[in-house]
This record gives sequence, structure tokens and C-alpha cells, in this order.
Amino acid sequence: MKFVLSLLALVVLITSCASKPPQQQENICTIFKQKTSWYRLVNRSEEKWGAPIHVQMSILRQESAFQNRAKPERTKLLGIVPWKRKTSAFGYSQAVDGTWDWYKKETKKPLASRVNFADAIDFTGWYINKTNKINGISKNDAYNQYLAYHEGHGGFKIKSYNNKEWLINTATKVDKRSKKYKQQLDQCKSQFKKKIFGIF
Repeated sequence: MKFVLSLLALVVLITSCASKPPQQQENICTIFKQKTSWYRLVNRSEEKWGAPIHVQMSILRQESAFQNRAKPERTKLLGIVPWKRKTSAFGYSQAVDGTWDWYKKETKKPLASRVNFADAIDFTGWYINKTNKINGISKNDAYNQYLAYHEGHGGFKIKSYNNKEWLINTATKVDKRSKKYKQQLDQCKSQFKKKIFGIF
């Protein structure tokens, strides 16, 4: 019995450590050093969907701060009592239920989970690719990609973001971080590529 309890405690510890968000989130090199499997997973998504690593990571950083169980804040009933959440957004990618179901159906991944980084980053690459096809936005354009990610493809088409100054500011932040991530990654990606190919 003691052995079983010890084993369960170890599994919980390992799981909690694995899902703990990176500490220094403004440096993509530090993120990949701390999360040793993430570069391989994001690189795989880039190769599959053509979505640049720095764009994917900047969007995920903005959406959830790399917290695997992130949820929107609850609304307040009568301004006091915690009530329903604003949307069904959940996980690393903050994908809503309908969009996540679309992704699972189209990619034939019925068991994909929003709390799993591999699935979340694959979703992000998939969505960036969809936005490129539907809205004609370059996969390198983090600013407009984020607006479409937040507002949806239909919302982007009708420019629903025009009356949301806070969202314009957030998209600008995502774009600046994406450019910074790219500069940082250019300096360190060789070491992560070596790990992928098993050089060390």
C-alpha cells in the first residue's frame, strides 16, 4: 500500500513539474532550455504547418502565459458573485470548444487535449496555416495573425478589432515579442537543432 501511495505521489510530482510554466518567458532560448522537449515540438509544428516558431510561441505566451489549464476570468453576477466564464477558452492555446473540435476533426486527432503542449502547439500552427489560407495573412505576420486568432476568421474579415483599442495594443505586443523571440532564437537555435539530431 505504501509503495502504491509513493508511486502515485511521484506521478503527481512529475506531472506538476512537467506542466509548470517557464519562469523567464521573455527569452525564448531560456524557455527552451527549461522545457527541453518544447523546441522539438514547436519545430515539428513549424515543419508541418509552415508557422514560424517565434510567431507560435509569442501567441501562446500571450494567450496563457504557458499555463496548461488557463481559463478566462469569471463574470460577476450582480457585480459580486462569481458567475459563468466569458468563453469556453481553455489550456495553453485558449482555444474555444468549437474551434478545438474543428481542429480535432480535421486533423483526425480525437484525443487531442488542450492541456497537452504537443497538441496545443500543433493547434497553433494549424490555426496560423488556416488564417493564411482563409484571410490571406502571411504566417510571419504576428500582428494580424494574432488579431485573427483572437477574433476568429470571420471577425477578422469584418475588422471587428477596429473598435477594440486594447486588442490592437495586445496585437502590437505580440508582434514585438515575436520579433524579439526571432532575434533570440537566431542566436541559440543551433544548439537545440543538435539535440534533435542526437549530436549531444
